Amino acid sequence: MEWLEASTENCPVQRTLDVVGEKWTLLILRDAVNGVRRFDDFHRHIGLSEAVLSDRLRKLIAAGVLRTVPYREPGNRSRNEYRLTRKGWDLWPVLMALSQWGEAYALGTEGPLLDVRHTDCDAPVRVVVECSAEHAALTPGEVTARLGPGARPRS
Repeated sequence: MEWLEASTENCPVQRTLDVVGEKWTLLILRDAVNGVRRFDDFHRHIGLSEAVLSDRLRKLIAAGVLRTVPYREPGNRSRNEYRLTRKGWDLWPVLMALSQWGEAYALGTEGPLLDVRHTDCDAPVRVVVECSAEHAALTPGEVTARLGPGARPRS
């Protein structure tokens, strides 16, 4: 069976996009990675409507990407903070890759918003694709993609 003959219903890219493949969702995740936790802060910083923000937060919680942690400021009612789960933090390389691509191809002359560096040596951080044997960064010409055990014929 060849790629065009395979059903994409079980495609991990497609299933990931079902969870995070919407602009506002990715911006919520960007802010969560950068320490934003509260509804009002997401709302103010991203600039989307409360209804859309509520919907996206609800979906991220249902998908196990975010979890809620109650907090209460003196004199106010109890509210929730939104914290990344392990599953949410595992999207960090995706966000870094999007940022890296944006810096290379979509950035204006003003430079990047964030300068992400390795704490130990202060070198810029970049996303690379490597094999599980930890060989150096690979290019698309250095990999072979085969249909896996989840591949099924298109119906």
